[in-house]
Amino acid sequence: MSPQNTTFELRGINHLALVCADMRRTIDFYSGVLGMPLVKTLDLPGGLGQHFFFDCGGGNTVAFFWLADSPDAAPGIAAPKGRPDEGELASAVGSMNHVAFAVPPEQFDDYRTRLEAAGVAVSPVLNHDDSPAGVSRHVHPGTFVRSFYFQDPDGVLLEFACWTREFTAADVAHEPKTAADRHAHTAP
Repeated sequence: MSPQNTTFELRGINHLALVCADMRRTIDFYSGVLGMPLVKTLDLPGGLGQHFFFDCGGGNTVAFFWLADSPDAAPGIAAPKGRPDEGELASAVGSMNHVAFAVPPEQFDDYRTRLEAAGVAVSPVLNHDDSPAGVSRHVHPGTFVRSFYFQDPDGVLLEFACWTREFTAADVAHEPKTAADRHAHTAP
């Protein structure tokens, strides 16, 4: 789907490490609602906390720390305040904005329905494209990914996404912004 890395033989994401407030609630959501098997648990030395790993498919895992001295959540800083469809996308430099799980295109609509039935608040389906709005109501040849967003019990922004087409050289066409561009955007 994209050019191959010739510097390192990377094989995807081993794990993403997030922080939760309540490991039991995290297990209930990720294993109970999303069906991800809990595959490894650790108690950290010196009573620091715990580190648990959930299989999210393809040899990849999502891991959570429960740390006794973690600060409270900081929506709008460490993560978005809400979902992109609600106009919330900003999070601080260095933060993790969201986790997008790859799902089969043929199961996409069913998965959204199943999450809603489980009581999870999900966004409308977003057909991401290169239009000025970035999304379209319907899938068309310019649509490159379909997705919907939801949040875990700690407010971590999650996404179920499926690619709809192969990428070409034309898909890499934007001039990268710099730190100076960001500061110029926020200046009065």
